[in-house]
Amino acid sequence: MKASYYEGNKTFTVKEKELIAPAKGEVRIKVAYCGICGSDVHIFHGNMDSRVSIPQTIGHEMSGVIDAIGEGVEGYKVGDKVVVRPLDNRLEDASDKGWSHICKKLKFIGIDSEGALQQYWNIMAFTLHKLPDDIDLKLAALIEPLAVACHDVRRSGLKAGEVAVVLGGGPIGALVAMVAKTTGAKIVVSEVNPVRIKLLKEMGFDVISPAEQDLLEYVKKISNGSLADVVFEVAGVQSTVNAMTEIAGLRARIVGVAIHAQPRPVDLKMMFWRELTFMGARVYEYEDYEKAIDLVNQKVLPLENIISNVQPLTNIQSLFEEIVSNPSGMKYLVDCQG
Repeated sequence: MKASYYEGNKTFTVKEKELIAPAKGEVRIKVAYCGICGSDVHIFHGNMDSRVSIPQTIGHEMSGVIDAIGEGVEGYKVGDKVVVRPLDNRLEDASDKGWSHICKKLKFIGIDSEGALQQYWNIMAFTLHKLPDDIDLKLAALIEPLAVACHDVRRSGLKAGEVAVVLGGGPIGALVAMVAKTTGAKIVVSEVNPVRIKLLKEMGFDVISPAEQDLLEYVKKISNGSLADVVFEVAGVQSTVNAMTEIAGLRARIVGVAIHAQPRPVDLKMMFWRELTFMGARVYEYEDYEKAIDLVNQKVLPLENIISNVQPLTNIQSLFEEIVSNPSGMKYLVDCQG
């Protein structure tokens, strides 16, 4: 079998690897597709070299088919289509208060341990979610980031008739907008990249470029002066952190989706004056994955539109180089059998 390895210094290799039987409690998955996450790009740049074990197979946005089953695994059979929810919470303790998806000693599979960018992957069965038999495995590779969006929207409490603004129209922002739209709320996406703006408009979203229009005035106009009920801060830059409190209406909810490497100034006066609620939204829980699976299976979201490129595993180096050189790109997938 073939497996890719991050070797450090912006380098991936693809090598032959022995195919081994799954251990007790594991299954072996024939990986179909694996998406490239922003965290994978950070790894490529060397920003997480202190966390990954070089050389390492990374990747966690995957879909595949069970190829073999280890001792003690029940509820699955060879041939089942599955995805992995890549959270290893086995070190959770009572002080985590049951919040296992964000427990203090959480290990993120594909970063803190071996990932899916290989032809076959042995993985603990407790991470699995079973897929419908007729699901498209290419689209199923989007379930992990879609589950992020489902978690974000669920945390926000967004409901029909409300106004929500998504600050940032990249891959996660687009998925948040898709899921938010299913609630019946009015959705506005703020994005500055013209290629992404065009794509989002083609998918039917109301999109504004704050570089060309006054975002605050636009939100006032479409909300009859009430401003946004929910704001999703997805871009992770100071300008959107500033905007999130400016466009939030009275008692609005702000959802922090982006990962910020450094602390940022936040307008606490506005938080106080309008009685705003800020909430973080990190990864996902079981129900978010099940919701994402259902949305993919229903074929109600324009997921195909955000797939920028699909390349075989043997082209992984050039694919990462393309991602870095193309700021307009959205989701990139690896065909792990290619």
